[in-house]
Amino acid sequence: MLNRWWFFLLASVPLVNGFSGPSSSSSSGTVVQRNEFVRSIVMGGPVVAFLATAAVDPANAAVLDLGVYQDGPRGIRYLVTQKPPASATTTVVKPERATQVKASYTLYLGGFPKEPVAEGRMVTKIDSSKGPFGEKPFEFFAGVGEVIKGWDLSILDMQQGEARRLIIPSDLAYGDKGAAGGKIPGKSTLYFDVELVEIGKRAIISPEQQTWLDEHPL
Repeated sequence: MLNRWWFFLLASVPLVNGFSGPSSSSSSGTVVQRNEFVRSIVMGGPVVAFLATAAVDPANAAVLDLGVYQDGPRGIRYLVTQKPPASATTTVVKPERATQVKASYTLYLGGFPKEPVAEGRMVTKIDSSKGPFGEKPFEFFAGVGEVIKGWDLSILDMQQGEARRLIIPSDLAYGDKGAAGGKIPGKSTLYFDVELVEIGKRAIISPEQQTWLDEHPL
C-alpha cells in the first residue's frame, strides 16, 4: 500500500453507524490516522519515496486545451476521461451523501503528465492507489467530510466506472497550510486522475447524523 496517511482530511470523531459525524476541521485541518493509514506509514519505504519525487519533464508535454475542461462546483475544473459503462448510462446513479464508495486515484502537483506547465515548473507525482504490487482503491463515505472537500464535491457528481481529471483549487484542498510535511505546499492546486470504481451502500443514518448532514451542507 502506498503512503496515503496524509492524503485525505478525515473527520475528527469516531465512526458511528458507518460514517463520521461532525468535524471541527477546516479544509486545511488535522489529519486523523486510522489503522489502515498507520499501516501504510509502516509499509512506505523506498517505493513511496520514489513516487513522491518522480517528475515528468514538461518538454514532453502535449498541448493542454483548457476549453475541454468543464466547470465544476466552486472553481473545480474537470475532464471526463472515461465514461461510465453503457449499462449505467440509461439510469444515472450517483452516490448520495454517506454512501460508501471506492475510488482509484493518482495525485500530481504542478499539472498533469503530457500537459504543458509554467516555465521552470515540474509535474510531480505525489501519491497513487496504483502501486507496483497492484491497485488498492481508496474506500470512504462520500459527502460527510472524510476527504478533502474538492473530492466530496466531485465524487458525488460521478457515476460508477466514470473517470475524470480533476483540478482542485487550494481552498477545497489543504488551503494555506499545505500538508504532508511540506510535500504539498500551502495554496497548492491539486491535480487528480480519479476513477469511481464502486458505489456501495448508504450508511444507516441516525437522527443525530441526519441533523448534522442538514446543518453541514457541502
